[in-house]
Amino acid sequence: MATPTDAINLPNPPATPAPHRVTYLRFLWRSLVLAFDGTWRFYAWMAVLTAVFLVGLNAWGEQLLHGMQVTALTDHVSWGLYIANFTFGVGLAAGAVMMVIPAYLYDDHDMHDVVIVGEILAIAAICVCLGFIVVDMGRPDRFWHILPGIGRFHWPVSMLTWDVIVLNGYLLINLHITGYLIYKRYLGQRPARRWYLPFVFLSIFWAISIHTVTAFLYQGLGGRPFWNSALLAPRFLATAFISGPAFVIVLLEVVRKYGGLKFGDGPIVTLTRIMRVTVLLNLFMLVSELFTALYSGSSHAAAVKYLFFGMHGKHALVPYIWTAVALNVASAVILHLPRSRTSRRWLITACVFAFIGIYIEKGMGLIIPGFVPSTLHELVEYTPSITEWKITAGIWALGLLILTVALKIGLAVWTGRMRDEEAARAARAR
Repeated sequence: MATPTDAINLPNPPATPAPHRVTYLRFLWRSLVLAFDGTWRFYAWMAVLTAVFLVGLNAWGEQLLHGMQVTALTDHVSWGLYIANFTFGVGLAAGAVMMVIPAYLYDDHDMHDVVIVGEILAIAAICVCLGFIVVDMGRPDRFWHILPGIGRFHWPVSMLTWDVIVLNGYLLINLHITGYLIYKRYLGQRPARRWYLPFVFLSIFWAISIHTVTAFLYQGLGGRPFWNSALLAPRFLATAFISGPAFVIVLLEVVRKYGGLKFGDGPIVTLTRIMRVTVLLNLFMLVSELFTALYSGSSHAAAVKYLFFGMHGKHALVPYIWTAVALNVASAVILHLPRSRTSRRWLITACVFAFIGIYIEKGMGLIIPGFVPSTLHELVEYTPSITEWKITAGIWALGLLILTVALKIGLAVWTGRMRDEEAARAARAR
């Protein structure tokens, strides 16, 4: 993670006639310079992420050249690692709202100091989600087919069009809120509530909707009984409110150490309390699903048996799901131990366990069993190819690049190390 310097003196762009345009261009110029300036830790971190991203970009080029045959996807399993990561990424983006709700609905002043971190995380996570959608399309050049007025959007009939709206809408909302607050902070001016507060409350509703619509995409597929559960949407939200706070807690610790942002323990305590509830709720709903499938022998019992115990010598997913269950249980136990309240090491361990556990559970443990056994009751297993893993790593590296640069700029402004002194003096004079 980047380590901003104590003082930032950046060159200004050439002057232009319009004062407001000069100020805005100066902000963009200084942000651009800051994005490429830092310590050796920053350069090392960015070099690693760039290298991983380029490896993924090269693998995607290979996929575009040779088609989806370079993946392990088949007619039986048409959604794999890409959609698994997309689903998890949507939850991560939605989970960031757990900072917005305490800050704005409950007027938590401690959370106000760091809420910008959650907004930036939501932007980076949505960019990751869109990346996985693009690579899963196979032919992204045909995207114009769903553009209104050019192609056929099929809204509101198609659930996919709902997903397009909520994902892009959530990205635009967070871009507006984050950009407006940071720019006003840079100018030293108080932001006008009418220009951001309505969008903040809209983002809360929108965050819940993006993961609900994602769940409805699966629930609406009648031919896939594994997903035909009324608990799927609540489980999606519960897991989002685990992975999001878990990532934010770790991120806040990194920001406090390297980002120059000073804040108390209030935000971390609040997020930890949320996780203590949601990890237990997620485990309870998992047990409920297992009881319904295995005891009653419902139509999706075959997929559940394959996922947890294997069938007819096929057990590719068994290690994944039991690892996820073990990590989720371990995180729940650690979070409820008194030691996690006093030791940051124990808390971080619980967050890492929860994050990885949810990643596996909502990825390989959710998407693949929906296709295995197939609608023809065939057991065609799926194991991601090396190309898929490279592309996946590249997209996550891109997301971390966006997160790092956005945090570096946002925190420099938020802490007052980068500001427009002339605009700030004018604001104080008024």
